[in-house]
Amino acid sequence: MATSQTPGQTHEKMRSFTPRPWLRGGHVQTVASFLLQRRFHLPAPEERLIEVEPGVPVLCHCHWQADRAHALTLIVVHGLEGSSDSQYMLGITEKALAAGMNVIRYNQRNCGGTDALAPVLYHSGLSNDVAAVAREIVAHDGVERLALVGFSMGGNIVLKLAGEWGSQAPPQFRAVAACCPALDLSASSDALHEPGNRIYETYFLWQLRRRLQQKARLFPGHFDPTRADGVRSLREFDDKVTAHYCGFTGVDDYYDRASAAHTVRQIAVPALVLYAANDPFVRITEETRTKIAANQNIHFVETSDGGHCAFVGTRNGSDGRRDDGYWAESEIVNFLRQF
Repeated sequence: MATSQTPGQTHEKMRSFTPRPWLRGGHVQTVASFLLQRRFHLPAPEERLIEVEPGVPVLCHCHWQADRAHALTLIVVHGLEGSSDSQYMLGITEKALAAGMNVIRYNQRNCGGTDALAPVLYHSGLSNDVAAVAREIVAHDGVERLALVGFSMGGNIVLKLAGEWGSQAPPQFRAVAACCPALDLSASSDALHEPGNRIYETYFLWQLRRRLQQKARLFPGHFDPTRADGVRSLREFDDKVTAHYCGFTGVDDYYDRASAAHTVRQIAVPALVLYAANDPFVRITEETRTKIAANQNIHFVETSDGGHCAFVGTRNGSDGRRDDGYWAESEIVNFLRQF
């Protein structure tokens, strides 16, 4: 299927996305990527706890090449209620390792079984956490080249950080890539509440309520699980819970301050943004599209099909490249090969 692209960093010609014949449509792609079980062949990672602020560690699963300092190092950030073990995280790790890159599978606060580490919640604006991980691996491991990769919520975070760094980024920072990034949190949250998307919103709310209850058990007195009582939308949850516990005055303040839409103009390294026009619930507003188009460092690719962080395509591809058909993972790794 055709892709529309804004001018940006030139790189190896991208393949157009062709969905598997029986997996066409935004909802079909999205659900299939969640339900289809994949097999991965990864070496055992080094587990490392990295403190992102005093008393707040995050868990990183680190995969190193033999010469870790000279290989490009990817920090990969998952989406809402995902973890370092989400299938897209494992899929891109497998591809990047085969391409000779180091990969840091990053768990956001509380994710990947780390609820007990600190009395904090995570949210879509925690770009400083990723920056802290980047500083740690540069200082501790001596990596010379660094790239950021994010999916959905994680895509917003890595693009936000790239924009915040701007021209003052660490010299090791070479590129950023995002798949279906939630750049406009308010618009995407509202889209999630549309009748056709309630299945996704219900799932997220169920997961988020469970996490809040778990945090309340682990840290008595820090969290009140009844704040989520009667909540019927992600916007309501973010107003009553996320904003309340994460230092925002309310949901509008949270969505505004945490959205990467405000920083994309300042991205000063080559960036790849992949997005499907039929993503069920992530929305990129016209204002944000204008900002993206104005930044010549950003290569924006919008496909007609692909769903949300799915892009389950035909295996091996029409040009003879052998792959498993997970187009976004392959194209991100191919984009990053030049660095």
